[in-house]
Amino acid sequence: MAVELSAREIGDRVGAIVDACASLEGPLLPILHGVQAEFGFVPQTALRLIADRLNLSRAEVHGVMTFYHDFREEPAGRHVLKLCRAEACQSMGGDEIAERAKAQLGVDWHGTTPNGAVTLEPVFCLGLCSCAPAAMVDGRVVGRLNDDRIDAVIEQVRA
Repeated sequence: MAVELSAREIGDRVGAIVDACASLEGPLLPILHGVQAEFGFVPQTALRLIADRLNLSRAEVHGVMTFYHDFREEPAGRHVLKLCRAEACQSMGGDEIAERAKAQLGVDWHGTTPNGAVTLEPVFCLGLCSCAPAAMVDGRVVGRLNDDRIDAVIEQVRA
């Protein structure tokens, strides 16, 4: 069950992250990473706070956050399954693996299963081209995916 945080609690925690990173050259990315590490995503209310503290527009902060695919606007599931969408993986059957995963999980890209167990995300190269098609499960890479291996991965993250 998700715990709702008050605007004040979010503000205090975001403020501490900004304070810790403000002296860095180009502090926006480290701040966004810190906020995501703290909350598991970047709450919309944090964008205004960050913008105000860095003397940036909210649009600038939002633009940076949405440019990078690793930042989330909503909490992820308990497990994150990233499937490589780069050319090497596609040429080795990655599209079929992706469709199989989406069908089994009942979600599209960036979706989270209704029970909150799994978030499915595309990633554009894991650097495992020689072991294509590849995936990353909770930070652990898995190569040479086929129907049986993706089925096993999905069974693992559903448990």
